[in-house]
Amino acid sequence: MKTAVAQRRGSRNRALATAAIACGLTLSAGAQTITYPDEFATPIPLLGEVLGDFHFPISSTSPVAQQYFDQGMQMMYAFAKPEASRSFREAQVADPDCAVCYWGEAWSWGSYLNGAMTTAEAPRAYAAMQKALALVDTASPLEADLIHSLEARYVPDYDPESRRDQDQDYADALAELTRKYPNDLNVATFYADALFLLEERRGYRRLEDPNVIRLHGVLESVLARDITHPGACHLYVHATESTPTPELAAPCAEFLGSSIPGASHINHMPSHTWNEMGLWEEAVRANTLAWHSDQKAAIGAGVAIYPTHNLTMLYYAASMGGASAASIQAAKDLAKLNGNSAMHAMSLVRFGRFDEALALDSLPNGDVNRSMYQFAKGYSALKEGDRDQAASVLAELLELTETTTARFRFHEGKNIIGALAGILDGEMKWQAGNVEAAAEAFRRATRYYDSLNYDEPEPLPFSPRHWLGAAYLELGAYDAALAEYTLDMDDHPHNVWSLFGANAALEGLGQDASAYTAELDAALEFADIWLPSSKL
Repeated sequence: MKTAVAQRRGSRNRALATAAIACGLTLSAGAQTITYPDEFATPIPLLGEVLGDFHFPISSTSPVAQQYFDQGMQMMYAFAKPEASRSFREAQVADPDCAVCYWGEAWSWGSYLNGAMTTAEAPRAYAAMQKALALVDTASPLEADLIHSLEARYVPDYDPESRRDQDQDYADALAELTRKYPNDLNVATFYADALFLLEERRGYRRLEDPNVIRLHGVLESVLARDITHPGACHLYVHATESTPTPELAAPCAEFLGSSIPGASHINHMPSHTWNEMGLWEEAVRANTLAWHSDQKAAIGAGVAIYPTHNLTMLYYAASMGGASAASIQAAKDLAKLNGNSAMHAMSLVRFGRFDEALALDSLPNGDVNRSMYQFAKGYSALKEGDRDQAASVLAELLELTETTTARFRFHEGKNIIGALAGILDGEMKWQAGNVEAAAEAFRRATRYYDSLNYDEPEPLPFSPRHWLGAAYLELGAYDAALAEYTLDMDDHPHNVWSLFGANAALEGLGQDASAYTAELDAALEFADIWLPSSKL
């Protein structure tokens, strides 16, 4: 089966195939040498305990090729691209005539949800596809169709800036395959992956968007038949996390973290759902398991995938859940791993360890990271009685809010810095006895904070509403306090700080707080701190 686009390109690709294969590591188009990462000089072993029981039967008679193919599939479903490519390479070594093993390598070099195919990867993908095409007559019908689907995806003159045409053609090819193989869950998962590549990766998703409806429908069709499918569940978590209903992924997320036991990104992925649902303890557990797999990689018992992301999610979830030891340790490990002390400083401020924050002596790079670090220093100095240092830091933050052009991941840096400046300004005004002015500063911080984009994790481990609500409590404006804490729990369900504040607001109003009290008591069973306020 071929799409019309693939048929148009087929003759051109086949004309290049023989030359490309004969040249080994050289593309015939433009005579571009294909290079591979250094680790490709060493065979990847079968990963044993790292893997789950996922199986994708292929037509090879080699048991070793089948094992490596299954490993490559699992690594790609875990977003471990280099390990996937190396695994498919070893499947080819075990069975040089295995056409689908070359398809696997070509597939693994392509664009995926977290990044477009690079100009270094494109020649590798194209060469592997040509080898698969040269062997396609030995493939099963399904394998042959998968190989031909890549003809719509890979071109010899790849340009990342104009890849949308190939992505659309590839999605169209896979749409045809899903109709031809309606019971094949992996084909449906490949189609969902192709659809996702046509969407903006970041930002909020509307459930009524036709593209979201289609994407969810494809993934839900897989999960309705196999709730444990690692590839479909991984994508479904991402497809639902930024919608109003992230809990849709909860049933499969229950299984996802252990589906590929030693792949850290798979261990971590349920936390995207748990964070959105406010299940902070579960999120901490998922990212702790991921960090363990990252460390086990050193002895071959795990695969490290995005270790800094795993630690950042751990620090954030523990912060919202009131687990100071887990949050601070994750931030310390993160600083060791990437040399960035900003999160360590922020975690110390979140939990009131002001003397420890002042003892830090490693200023990070970049406007936003430096601002986080300096905010922590200034806030801690204020709490320790040094108002002059706090004022100096505040002046820097206010100026940067107006002048910076920096970005932090997917956010304008000014919104993060402005939120921090507002918190520090408000705390200084509160200490000076002007709580009304403090509340206004916290409102300003909240406006900046509300301008941030969707992100996992969010760039700050706390919300300015934790300060604004506390100011309203101090002013006796209990209705306003309750409103702010409720808004915060809409974004961060069950977070211990707003639960504490909401209880105080209801008590101030003389209303029944039993529901919130029970929820707070449950949250405090996980927390390891005593709370005098929603801010420290």
